[in-house]
Amino acid sequence: LVLLCHAEEAAAIVSGLRSTDVFVGESATFTCELSPPGVRNVQWWLDGTPLHNNLVTEISQRDGRIHTLTLNDVACHDSGTVTFRAGSLISSAKLLVKGIAL
Repeated sequence: LVLLCHAEEAAAIVSGLRSTDVFVGESATFTCELSPPGVRNVQWWLDGTPLHNNLVTEISQRDGRIHTLTLNDVACHDSGTVTFRAGSLISSAKLLVKGIAL
């Protein structure tokens, strides 16, 4: 009798979020790469508020590994901490939205 046991590969963050500075009205993009592909229970947050896919907030994933958040047409009040969470894995970065000096 031969028993084959496949231990589930532990998920890990290959490449975490990076802090970004943008001007009012621009887009800010954050990317997090996970391994292995197909990690479930992925969530994006801005200053503790869960983000959802809509016209302003674009959430996507590629190859089941690369998770991307794009915040469009940002305003000064969007400055804060962006957090990506996949199960027990967490990556955070700062978003700084700068006003345009007149």
